[in-house]
This record gives sequence, structure tokens and C-alpha cells, in this order.
Amino acid sequence: MNFKDKVVLITGASSGIGKALAEEMAKRGAVVVLGARQYVNLCEQADYLQNTYGGKALAIQCDVSIEEDCKMFINQALHAFGRIDVLINNAGISMRALFQDLDLSVLKNLMDVNFWGTVYCTKYALAEIRKQHGSIVGVSSIAGYRGLPGRTGYSASKFAMNGFMESLRTELLNSGVHVMVACPGFTASNIRVAALDKSGASHGETSMEEGKMMSSEEVASRIADGIVAKKRTLVMTKQGKLAVWVNKLFPAFADKKVFELFAKEKNSLLK
Repeated sequence: MNFKDKVVLITGASSGIGKALAEEMAKRGAVVVLGARQYVNLCEQADYLQNTYGGKALAIQCDVSIEEDCKMFINQALHAFGRIDVLINNAGISMRALFQDLDLSVLKNLMDVNFWGTVYCTKYALAEIRKQHGSIVGVSSIAGYRGLPGRTGYSASKFAMNGFMESLRTELLNSGVHVMVACPGFTASNIRVAALDKSGASHGETSMEEGKMMSSEEVASRIADGIVAKKRTLVMTKQGKLAVWVNKLFPAFADKKVFELFAKEKNSLLK
């Protein structure tokens, strides 16, 4: 796919991978529609993209956990530009707490954003994407292939996203629509700082060494390339690929190694 003048919708576009995706798509000539709750940030970003790259960018305030917001996001993009070529379901939140201590409203919140946000936006965009033989992307995680301790809600929401996207891909097999699941692995962004604690408040600090991680910009570039190549699944790191295969072949061994890895993180929840 040549992104020139293609209409690309991105949720969670105000920071992290979503923000980097918006710039990457604008660089490649796309018309970019930015969705997130932080409207002021989105407007500033849309202005920057238009002034820097000379294309069109539209900011739309949208809380993906609210179905009506997702419907409005899709309809406003369609009204403004008359078509939808690519939908990137990127909006997401994380959490860090042991399940035994967790307020269940936290788990519900993660499912509403990470899973239902993807479902809502895809539902309302699908007819237009079918017309264009376009792409639907879900930005998932290795946590959607391998459960991670202290991230029960996050893993559950990403497993659900992966299953939804796989089913959708199979339904659309002969439609010309491309469906891709992108799994960045650990990425330097604010998702761990904003991760919810056991009661739903933000942790306010990261639990890992951010400097050793893949940048949001590199992730965005790889996702764009994956769309061009019509990849089915995009697991971006050696560690991630190893985790997926070890978990399939040696699940008990994977349990032990994942426990050991997360027991070493800063302020580990594991005893």
C-alpha cells in the first residue's frame, strides 16, 4: 500500500506509539485522523503534522471505552474525508497489581479500553474499509500470547483482542481486507507510568529500564511497513518471538522463566 492520500485513523494518538504512528503516517503522505481523550494535545499535534508535512490531519476527541464516541469518531472521519483506508486500534492502558489485591473495576476498565475500544471502532469502520480493501490493525502485546504476572487485566484484554482479530481475519479472508496484529514488546512510552494500581489510580512511575527498550518511533515505522507488506502478525522483538514459541512448546518452563523475569523488576509484586 502506498499511503499517499490514504485516510488513516489512529486511536490513542495523543502519546506514545499512537503519536509516533500519526507522525509516521503523515511523513508517508497519509491523511491522518487522530483520536484520543486529550483534545488539546490532539489539536496541537494535528497542527504540527499539517505544518511539518503539508498534508491533512484531523483531531477528534474520543474515549474508546464509550461506544457512541467510537461511532462518532468513525462518522466524523468519514464526513471529513469521504473514505477510510486504515484503522489502527492503538488506544490502550495497562495495570500492575496482583489479582488477589485487585479491585475488579480495574480489570473491567482495561477490557473496556483495550478490547471493547477495538471492537467498537472496528464495527463502525468495517463497511468503509471493505469498500477500500483497506487494513485493520490491532496494537496488541506479547501479553496477548503469554500471561504476565501482575498484569491479569492487561493480558486478558490483549488475549481477547488477539482472538477477536484472528476471528475477524478469517471472516474477511476473501474480502480483500487486511487484518494485522502488531506486538511491539516492551516499548519506551508512558504506558507503564500511567499503569493502574490495584485500586485504579496511576502508578506514576515505571517498573522497568525504559532506556533499553524499543522506541515508539521504531515501533511506528515497523507497523507502517507491516501494513504495506500485509503482514498477518508482527512480533517485533527476539525476546517476544522466543516467548511465544517457548510458551507453546514448553509452557511449564515458560511459567518459571516469566516469574523469574518479573520478580527482578523494580518494586516487584512477586514474593
